[in-house]
Amino acid sequence: MKVLVWNENRHEQTNKVVADIYPEGIHGAIASFLQDDEVTVKTTTLDEKEHGLKQELLDETDVLVWWGHQAHDEVDDVIVDRVKKRVLDGMGLVILHSAHFSKIFKSLMGTTCDLKWREASEKERLWVVDPSHPIVDGVGEYIELEKEEMYGEHFDVPTPDELIFISWFEGGEVFRSGLTYRRGKGKIFYFRPGHETYPTYYNPEVQKVIKNGVRWAKVTDNQTPTYGNAKALETISEKQ
Repeated sequence: MKVLVWNENRHEQTNKVVADIYPEGIHGAIASFLQDDEVTVKTTTLDEKEHGLKQELLDETDVLVWWGHQAHDEVDDVIVDRVKKRVLDGMGLVILHSAHFSKIFKSLMGTTCDLKWREASEKERLWVVDPSHPIVDGVGEYIELEKEEMYGEHFDVPTPDELIFISWFEGGEVFRSGLTYRRGKGKIFYFRPGHETYPTYYNPEVQKVIKNGVRWAKVTDNQTPTYGNAKALETISEKQ
């Protein structure tokens, strides 16, 4: 399986706290735990040519993992359309944390994808609400994070195909933190935790969920349906 981890890579350049936590970038941290004997991982970032999302690279990608926050509007619409087409054609997409507001996710959802938020270093408890789902294989009843950014309902997204996690925050809010969707032939997994100033992506259970999500979302070999005017499969009798 070929996985591409995309990151806007801006906080790492301007915020010492983020740079100290993720010296190889958030994309580097994610790539390091995804890489194994069965998974080949590449990383690209916003400021590369074509945002590191050239057609030939996307064509060979089974799953794209996307992290973005402060530079959503800098992603060229042509590139967004390119990624969207690949998802519709079957490429998996894993959307992490503040990438809920990315152009690609909003385009695929057709809604604002807005929410409440607060940065107060709150405890987060992500409750598993679908223990039968492969995305939570090896995960207990909940994942507890000592400090995270709060996201709160209402989360303006379509009703998900599957709800995997609901988060509770120390300040009282709750949030649908693990959602799956199917668009065209592609599968999409949104997973909430991962604020840049906390070491969330070093948490073993968070890593396990992302690894499981990547495997769940991988590209399928299902045949692409034929659209448009169709010839009859059987003889149609003439009717008076």
